[in-house]
Parts: sequence; C-alpha cells; structure tokens
Amino acid sequence: MRRNEKEIKDLSVIESIIKKAKVMRLALCDGNQPYIIPLNFGYLNHVFYFHSANEGKKLEIIQKNPLVCIEIDDEIGIVSDPKGKACNWSATYESIIASGKAEIVLDKQEKIKGMDLIMKQYSENQFEYGENALNGVTLVKIVVNQMTGKESKK
Repeated sequence: MRRNEKEIKDLSVIESIIKKAKVMRLALCDGNQPYIIPLNFGYLNHVFYFHSANEGKKLEIIQKNPLVCIEIDDEIGIVSDPKGKACNWSATYESIIASGKAEIVLDKQEKIKGMDLIMKQYSENQFEYGENALNGVTLVKIVVNQMTGKESKK
C-alpha cells in the first residue's frame, strides 16, 4: 500500500467496517474481461457468503476462474476546499479489499449457515428456509487469503 498511514492493520477494525457495510462488490475475470457486481453478503472468520440464482454469468465465470476480489466501503464523504481549488478536494472513507477463492456450497447445513450470515448482515431476526427457498438459490462462499483495510478521516 502506497499510503502506509492510511492502512488499517487491526483485524477487529477491518471486521467492524465489514459489519457496517451494506454492499460488497465482487470482481471476477472472464478470460481477459473484468466483471464486477454489487451484492448482498454475509461474513464470518475470513469467509464471505453471497447467494445467486442457480444460473447466470457470475456462476459461469466462477466455474471457469474461481479467483475473486472483493471491495467494501463505508462512510464515504467529500471534503471540499474552502478556497475552491479543485486539487485540494479530498474524500473520507473506510474500505476493505480482499482476495480469495470462490466455491459453490453444496452441503445443506453450510448453506443454511451462509444464508443466516447473509440475513444477519441486514437484520437481527431469525429466519427459516424451506426446501424450495434453499433449492432456488446457489450459495457461494469466498475463503479469503488476503485482506487489507484503508481509511481517510480528513
């Protein structure tokens, strides 16, 4: 990271940013073509989960190349220059970049656990999933092999 003073090294701080976030951006590589999509997600212990329709572009790409990158950000703000100089504007933010390997979850109990983590990201309610609901989605987990955080609190 070029700006070492902005790096977040404390895993508890990184995970607090993840906990507050509402959107995860998933970057995939389809041959030599990048592909990125915003997703709802769940997270626990270096593993991200998201669900998908049972077929579609992201699943096709993951089956060809399971290596992925994740971006999460929060508390984004613009800091203008009081004198109006364009090059003196800045931004405040917290962000996370993670990379890892995506895999489709086949085990029913792990699928329920992943769905629970996704729902917990957005609600404190408890949920149950019928067979039709579980069979109607594909759950993907991403085991993180590298994760960094960055912040600017100007």
